[in-house]
Parts: sequence; C-alpha cells; structure tokens
Amino acid sequence: MTIAAAGTRPQRAEGRGHLAAKLFDGRTRIRELYQEGAAKIRLPDTFDASMEAVIINTAGGLTGGDRMDWSVDAGAGTRIDVTTQACEKIYKASAGIAEVATCIKVGAQARVDWLPQETILFDRAALFRRLDVDLDESAEFLAVEAVLLGRKAMGEAVVSGLFRDRWRIRRSGQLIHAEELRLSEGVAALAARQAVLGGQVAFATLLYAGPLSEAYLSKVRPLVEGSMGGASAWKGKLVVRLAAADGFSLRKILIPVISALRNGAPVPKVWNL
Repeated sequence: MTIAAAGTRPQRAEGRGHLAAKLFDGRTRIRELYQEGAAKIRLPDTFDASMEAVIINTAGGLTGGDRMDWSVDAGAGTRIDVTTQACEKIYKASAGIAEVATCIKVGAQARVDWLPQETILFDRAALFRRLDVDLDESAEFLAVEAVLLGRKAMGEAVVSGLFRDRWRIRRSGQLIHAEELRLSEGVAALAARQAVLGGQVAFATLLYAGPLSEAYLSKVRPLVEGSMGGASAWKGKLVVRLAAADGFSLRKILIPVISALRNGAPVPKVWNL
C-alpha cells in the first residue's frame, strides 16, 4: 500500500506515557509517572503486591501520522501488569503512517506482563508498531499481541493496507528474540495464503521469557491442540502463535493460554468490560 505524503500536515494525535515502579514495603509502588497529550495511564487498586497499569489513548483510535510512545521501567522485585482500556482501532490512513513505540525495562527478580487488548485494523489502515524490551538476567516477561483484520461480525474486511510489527527482546544486553512482521498492499490476498494465515483474520503472538518456559509449555500445548496454532519452548523462552476465523474465536483460545502463562491468574478485569 502506498501512502501519499500530505502537503499540509493535519492535526494528529500524539501522546507519551511513562511509568516507573519500585518495591516498597513488599509492594510495587509508583516511582515515576508521566503523561503527555493523548496518552493516559490509570492504576486501579490491586489486592496483592503487584501493580496494574491501564494505558489509554484518549484520541479513540489512530490514523496516518498519529504517534504514541509508551515506556515502563519495572525496578528490582516489582510486578507490573500492563493492559489497554479497550481494543486499539487503526483507521484508514489518508496520509502518513500511525506509529506506536513501546519500551520496557525489567529489573532483577521483576516481572512485567504486557497484555494489551486486540488491535483492530480497518481497510487501508497503516501502522508501524515497535516493542523493545530490556531484561535483567533474572527478570521474567510475558508479551501478548493480538490483531484483527477488521471485525467479521460487523461485515468489515481489510483488502489493502500496511501493518509492520517489530519486536526486539534483550536479556543483559544480548538479543534473545526478534519479530519482524509486514503485511502490505494486498493484505486479504496475502492473509489467504496457507503459509500465512490460511484465510483467518484474527491472529496473536505470545512470548514468555523466563525460567518457567518448559513448565508452561506442558500447560499451553493442550490448550492450543486442535486450533490453528502451536507452541514451542527453547533457550529460556516460549512462543505461542494462534490464528482464528474472528475475534471471538481467537479470544476463546487466547484467554486460557494467557492465564496458563500467568500461573492461573485471569486476564485484567478491563478485558471483560
């Protein structure tokens, strides 16, 4: 898909949110909180030592030229679950590309679960998304990213557009995992290929990096059996890939898998609102 440059730059949504946490009296507490523009971070009450952060794009969606930047710094011993208030919608781009950049740092004996709700791409949307994670040698990290190519129940279809998703996960400065996904031009035709999505329009990637990768694998594989998906674990990480006919079908598989990778803990409550 070719996105033409605009002669006059229209008003765009921009935002930056930063959250840093520390361990104090056995609980995860705020060390720094910064919000700018359309980016907001809310911290609902929790009933254990962890912190839950809900990130919000007050613009209500993204289109070409919009940009959101998020950063999370989890200090030693902390536990943070990060999610979104709702599914992020990426609308048709008249000019430019929407960009979302997320940087996460996880300290010694800390854990961050990156659990945004699904990203919904509309026809002729253009999005470049980046996830950069820096892990301490003893840190744990779980990432979930799910994408819907339109909402099947609403009769929506994505024929063309641009979606690029880039992950770089490092432990003690060494690259341990990289993802580079690009869907462009004839998205529908590309997704129809058996080697890509086999005609499915909802898909997700989950990554766990930590000492429990092999143990989690034995729990996850029975959950994805019989679906269009699979799970593998090697060298201290576990990767799960899923595809389904629509968002509802994807969630039926995705939510139990997330819970298994969280030692039985449910997804954040905002997922059910």
